[in-house]
Amino acid sequence: MLDRFFKLSERKTTVQTEVMAGITTFMTMAYILFVNPSILGAAGMDKNAVLLATAIGSGLVTIMMGVFANYPIALAPGMGLNAFYAFTVVIGMGVSWQIALGAVFISGLIFLLLTLTRVRQLLIEGMPNSLKHAITVGIGMFITIVGLKLSGIMSIRLSLIPPTLEKIVAGHGNGSPMSFETIMEMGKVADKEVLLALFGLLFISVLIARNVKGSMLIGIITSTVLGIAMGIVQVPPGFVPVAIPDFSHNAFFALDIKGALGMGLMTIIFTFTFVELFDTMGTLVGTTSKAGLMDKDGKIPGIGKAMLVDATGVSLGAVLGTSTMTAFIESAAGVAVGGRTGLTAVVCGVLFLLALFFTPLVSLIPDAATCPALIIVGCLMMESVRHIDFTDFTEAMPAFMTIVMMPFTYSIANGISFGLVLYPLLKLITGRQKEVNWIVYVLAVLVIIRLVFLSE
Repeated sequence: MLDRFFKLSERKTTVQTEVMAGITTFMTMAYILFVNPSILGAAGMDKNAVLLATAIGSGLVTIMMGVFANYPIALAPGMGLNAFYAFTVVIGMGVSWQIALGAVFISGLIFLLLTLTRVRQLLIEGMPNSLKHAITVGIGMFITIVGLKLSGIMSIRLSLIPPTLEKIVAGHGNGSPMSFETIMEMGKVADKEVLLALFGLLFISVLIARNVKGSMLIGIITSTVLGIAMGIVQVPPGFVPVAIPDFSHNAFFALDIKGALGMGLMTIIFTFTFVELFDTMGTLVGTTSKAGLMDKDGKIPGIGKAMLVDATGVSLGAVLGTSTMTAFIESAAGVAVGGRTGLTAVVCGVLFLLALFFTPLVSLIPDAATCPALIIVGCLMMESVRHIDFTDFTEAMPAFMTIVMMPFTYSIANGISFGLVLYPLLKLITGRQKEVNWIVYVLAVLVIIRLVFLSE
């Protein structure tokens, strides 16, 4: 029954492989269960309410993605979008979190409209193949940066810039003596967390090189056990792995849609929609490409269903009490271990729902155990670079900028935006405008409008 429903044989996978992939995806993104309440809690929301919304929303929408679209992609409240929600909209602009949830809900409806009218599908189908492959590579580098940072292998710090040097650091000088630049450097290798992450990186790499099934999952579990032995993971006295979730504190149906419309938050709604549009586009293209679901013409069968689930998830998350739900780039970890169908997503979604009862156990898994998997996924996604024609500069330069802007600006949307503007410009200036799909020109204009008029 599972074989027929999820087309396991057709996609050359097995139940065992899909279950392993689902568990791996969950373990690499389980951090959202604890990070999201922390971020949204800063905006005045009850952390337990956010935890409930995160686990239930992620579980339900991820299962929907698996059953309805048959894609091995998991969804959860997006990092970056939750920070924009909490620190820019609620704290920075003084908008109540209930009204901010209303804005998220409206952006989900816009997404749903764009999906039902096939506009989103046209966007992906019209995107050049070189940019599609560049998105895959860029996301790989983005995931690697995330893994390196969270594991401590790479350190990011702020350094004070003297006023006389402000002009050297573009975008950071503001005329005051308190200007800063961001510096990325090696972490302290002597730290136990870094040593554990390096062990996990080597251990998983060896397992993959020897074609061991479930390499990443084995590596994560082994590293967690080793972390307990090293004292990195503290198991509290009388530890009980199971806990009954507290449903008395929730934010179900607390959103204020009327307030969002009444305050004229169209700029905020547009920003939620714009960033989600390109983040999801990038994740869907990158992950499905790695899973072998993209055909030779760059088309992705069933992409409309996946987008419908994604759009529904945005509004559903707002109803439950969390910021924008989006497809997670960590889904690539499950794909890397063989996940090819919606069964991977269903397993991951069920684990999110079960996590409500096992939050003490899930909380034991340290970043140093999961981050090596993200770094290795980045390596595996680099394979798509060979499909980019670097002998044609009108293809190479937009692809290159798409790739580098994702990790260096810490935004998938920024990488796609640069590629979408540069590609049609180069084609147009060199007299090769007929090679560009009309939808790309439309996207380029929208990107320019957003960068010029809606940038902070």
